[in-house]
Amino acid sequence: MVLTTKQKISLASCAGALAFLAICRSAVGDDWPQWQGPDRNAVSADTGLLQEWPAEGPALAWRVDGLGGGDSAPAVADGKLFGLSNRDGKEIVWALSEADGKELWDTSLGDAVDQRMPQSKEGPGGTPTVDGDRLYAIGMGGRIVCLSIGDGQVIWQRNMVDDFSGTLPAWSYRESPLIDGDKLICTPGSPTATLVALDKRTGETIWSSQLPPSEEKTDAAPQQRAGDRSERIRGERPNADQDSPRSGRRRRGPGRGRGGMPRSGAAYSSAIAIDVDGQRQYVQLTANSLIGVAADDGSFLWRYDRPANPMGINCSTPIYQDGMVFAASAYGTGGGAVKLTKDASGKFQADEIYFTSSMQNHHGGMIVIDGALYGANGGNGGGFLACLDFQTGEILWRDRKAPKGALLMADKRLYLRSEEGTMVLIEPSREKFVERGRFEQPDRSEAPAWAHPVIANGKLYIRDQGLLLCYDVQQQ
Repeated sequence: MVLTTKQKISLASCAGALAFLAICRSAVGDDWPQWQGPDRNAVSADTGLLQEWPAEGPALAWRVDGLGGGDSAPAVADGKLFGLSNRDGKEIVWALSEADGKELWDTSLGDAVDQRMPQSKEGPGGTPTVDGDRLYAIGMGGRIVCLSIGDGQVIWQRNMVDDFSGTLPAWSYRESPLIDGDKLICTPGSPTATLVALDKRTGETIWSSQLPPSEEKTDAAPQQRAGDRSERIRGERPNADQDSPRSGRRRRGPGRGRGGMPRSGAAYSSAIAIDVDGQRQYVQLTANSLIGVAADDGSFLWRYDRPANPMGINCSTPIYQDGMVFAASAYGTGGGAVKLTKDASGKFQADEIYFTSSMQNHHGGMIVIDGALYGANGGNGGGFLACLDFQTGEILWRDRKAPKGALLMADKRLYLRSEEGTMVLIEPSREKFVERGRFEQPDRSEAPAWAHPVIANGKLYIRDQGLLLCYDVQQQ
């Protein structure tokens, strides 16, 4: 059959349209509206990303200097990036254009909070949360704010110290607020308000939750492994006032913390929402324990003390996967998995499945992929990536070529941001460490690279204090 010129043009147009649709299907972007992404598990829905990096790394799309100090990783939504910084003596929330990084607005939360500790003293570490046309953030001094994402105007504000008798942790508050339905969940860490729920529209208190005194020394360990060096689970815990977790056996209490300062019940983790046996609940790693409370009224459901280290420096967000909750901390502690069950009376029990000292996750976070748990194992002295079987805690591999750092997952690849600043692309594998590229950022600061990497809409974001770098990681 001989085609006319018009028919040939028509077919070419159809072929071009089909090719365009194929590209659209193969490259799908998604926002990153809160800490650890849409589902708070450090997994991006983006596809069509580079599966290997060239020797020089992916292309730099844009950079922004002068953001101010801090380890706050950005949230990305509605064409904007949102984050926290200390700048010119003030603690601020900022908004940038996703297209080119141009600053759209900044809002002061008041004076920057003086830091007692030398580490991470530059500024805030939490990530704001975007919900519709509003933005929610928690400042280092306990300020909770709701802002308009359009212009940064304050809609309402509360304070975890003034309103709920919260005590600042040693490194101040670094929590990222959880928005669940009509509630904002945060952790004042006071004796009368371990967690609170606020009405996200008005800031009014819905409930405050506290641990019952009768539960203060309970632990779950029915399947404790013989010979595990952490058998102190049923004994007394080390002295919280000492730097070494092995220096004592006294059960820590809510009184004095590091340097004789009042001890906060809050740590540095951010809560997650889960559903178990028809019960919506919020899970949080506090200064003393991994806990679960009922979403509707804040009533206490269960606790598991073992993953919390003696100093209360518990940073990583808990994981809920395959019916188990896992949490971990560093300083000689480790991580444990519990299975949540509900008895006939409706009471929940947290039964330990395993505990391992091979996942002492400091603050880089952990991810479960195809039944394998990935995370950095190590504390102040460094460390490196480890891969464990999530169901059993068995070590699958550890590799020093993957240094301690923060993780995210996108399009069949792990992104590791090392504390020294190196970015490493990793193909997940239960058998061994498989590297698919690495690069060094320009103009590296002297501060540890503690801000977690973020991927949204085909872009990789890396923050280094006042510098924010945007890399194009889409396949061309």
